Amino acid sequence: MKKNIHAIMLLLRKEIGVTTPAVLHATPFKTLIATILSARTKDTTTFPASLRLFKKFPTPEKLSRASPREIEKLIFPVGFYKTKAKHIIQASKLLLSKFNGKVPKTLEELTSLPGVGKKTAGCVLVYAFRIPDIPVDVHVAVISQRLGLTKEKEADKIRLDLMKKVPKPYWLELNELMVKHGQRVCITRKPKCEICHLQKICDYYIRKTSKT
Repeated sequence: MKKNIHAIMLLLRKEIGVTTPAVLHATPFKTLIATILSARTKDTTTFPASLRLFKKFPTPEKLSRASPREIEKLIFPVGFYKTKAKHIIQASKLLLSKFNGKVPKTLEELTSLPGVGKKTAGCVLVYAFRIPDIPVDVHVAVISQRLGLTKEKEADKIRLDLMKKVPKPYWLELNELMVKHGQRVCITRKPKCEICHLQKICDYYIRKTSKT
């Protein structure tokens, strides 16, 4: 069944009540580092860890001179904190040596940094620079699959599917809306289908109710 993207976006807007991405941190550098830390870690863990880190190391210059052990202590218990400590130090050094201390504004340049995949790069583009992209995290992946917007399993392939089907004017807000919808209603392990605004156009719900 062909999906009405406009209807999906309107229903998500109605539920969430936001149409622009929130600013994660005050600077593109802080948004970049916080997003690297957020991989496979809940926001409730990542945000306090980011604040502790930036209180002591607020710039790439200062972070590039830190030791991994110093960073590990500040960001624990973020998932994979030892690996991420190394990545953010290396990324800070590369920002200084290759990009004059500035966070680049293209996907290709961002993904050249340690610890930065397309999802992290997309988040930086959207949340730091307001450059249209579709970051695919677990919420975007699961909701897109349940709605029938994609049959793909890999994040990069889901991203390409969504870019083909979702008009570019919606790209800036898609991640924000789907993440909040996933946190509140379309929960990964047990969706609250009974209160979902998207019941009538959701493949997952239609299949689920047709069996009962």
